[in-house]
Amino acid sequence: MEGRVAVMSIIVEDGDTVEQLNGILHQYREYVIGRMGIPYPKRNISIISVALDAPQNTISALSGKVGNLKGVSVKTAYSGVMSNE
Repeated sequence: MEGRVAVMSIIVEDGDTVEQLNGILHQYREYVIGRMGIPYPKRNISIISVALDAPQNTISALSGKVGNLKGVSVKTAYSGVMSNE
């Protein structure tokens, strides 16, 4: 299956969803290249970046699950780099 490299940007405005978000990301851990979380207490939000290498439909499914969480916004940027792994 053809894989894509992408970065998912997540902003968490509702701290009550963090456990659910971590659970979803854990389900997709085999596709995660790296993850960086930055708490921003001044605005009471968290900013998370997740680098992925996964099939397009897997990235879309993950983005949809994350985006459906209350108080969570997500945007995904795709690289032109693809693989046939």
